[in-house]
Amino acid sequence: MPVKYILLIISILLCFSACQETDTYRPKAEVLSFSVDTLTFDTVFSTVGSTTKKLLVYNHLKQNLHFSSIALAGAANSQFRLNVDGARNANNSFTQIDIAPRDSMYIFVEVTVNPQNSNAPVLVCDSIIFETSNKTKRVVLEAFGQDVIFFDKKIIRNDTVLNANRPYIIKDYLAVDYEKTLTIQAGARLYFHNNANLIVYGNLIINGTYEQPVYLRGDRLDNVAFSTPVPYNYVAGQWGGIYLLWDRGNHLINNAIISSGYSGFQIQNDNRTQLPTLRINNTRIHNFLYYGIVAQNGNVTVTNSEISNTGSYALYLSGGKHRFIHTTVANYYSRNPFEPNTRQNVPSVLIMSLDKIAPMTTEFTNCVIAGTAETEFSIVDRHINNYNGVFANSYIMRKNALTTPQYLDISWGHLRDTVFTYTNLDYKNKKYFNFALDSLSPARSIADPAVAVQFPLDLNGKSRLDDGKPDAGAYEF
Repeated sequence: MPVKYILLIISILLCFSACQETDTYRPKAEVLSFSVDTLTFDTVFSTVGSTTKKLLVYNHLKQNLHFSSIALAGAANSQFRLNVDGARNANNSFTQIDIAPRDSMYIFVEVTVNPQNSNAPVLVCDSIIFETSNKTKRVVLEAFGQDVIFFDKKIIRNDTVLNANRPYIIKDYLAVDYEKTLTIQAGARLYFHNNANLIVYGNLIINGTYEQPVYLRGDRLDNVAFSTPVPYNYVAGQWGGIYLLWDRGNHLINNAIISSGYSGFQIQNDNRTQLPTLRINNTRIHNFLYYGIVAQNGNVTVTNSEISNTGSYALYLSGGKHRFIHTTVANYYSRNPFEPNTRQNVPSVLIMSLDKIAPMTTEFTNCVIAGTAETEFSIVDRHINNYNGVFANSYIMRKNALTTPQYLDISWGHLRDTVFTYTNLDYKNKKYFNFALDSLSPARSIADPAVAVQFPLDLNGKSRLDDGKPDAGAYEF
């Protein structure tokens, strides 16, 4: 076992020993009880204050319950802070507090973890001590502090590697200079502050693995509200996006989970003769306020990946060569009640062939395109019957089937189809969107085996080849 995990286990045991309650916690048997006996904060970045958590203190008596003292054991030296009945003080100590009969009182708790000089999370604990005339009770406080590396308006001016030792917090922007390469190693975690962006004027390489994907997401680790156990990472618009702005850029994304910003990848290139390249493999691009991938004059290849839940187009392709193999495009954005707005009435996939763009070719093979709109796939072209594309062995949800020669062995879908395992957010039952195929899915067993053999494992690491009838999309049933 690595030393850092041994040290973490030791710190947990020491903290548990130090913070034992004086009395057994029996909410129904006591005149005094609490909403929780241990108030736990998820990972808290060092030097960055936590969100506020609440503790409810209940008086079950028919008379006032008097506290001679409510205080933190760590007093002024504690990394936690208290707000008791609307009051604060530097010593985290409060005296002569009363709770009315059959009433309750809020205590609000925050924590700012000091730098730990450790790559692994470190457990920090304290306890709130409640003193009455004849009894002492404690509520344990605990948080995992994580040291981080901060980038604020950071420009990468030389070829640079970001490793997985500590998370990165990006404020405003992280930019890669012209012709330089940013490489992000397996297991790295990049947390973006509100409106922060990754802006690449050079090259971007993400080298995640199945066991250690690379995460790019917002920096809010808490829930949407006290009463709503939905992580902020399930809400779009938590940060900006990834902008690929060099017309000679060569970008490779392997095994990444990218979520909950304004847009995923955006290639914005006005050069019709020099096109950047973006290759995405084994990656999940999920929950964006606007777009998943926008490619204007860029060559894009996506394999074995999921692009899901966007407020506008999940894919917007205009100019360049585009190839999608075993990719699931699923847009059920409007079924997340915590999104800032409902999904716009646009298809998930829009292919726009205009006069002033680079020549276009498009391939979709063994893919799934589905969502909450009757038509989730659309091509805009003056000569639609002669569009230079091949769409084969795929499930495509569309009100009117397309019958031109570009479409081979397509299963044309309808809103009534049961395609995926789960297409809603049900926070009460802790069920979240799951775009693996349902047992009744019409996308099952329709993939081309000759193509599937090139991608023998799906996005979950499951074999596509065991039954000899591979499924379309990123996931094998």
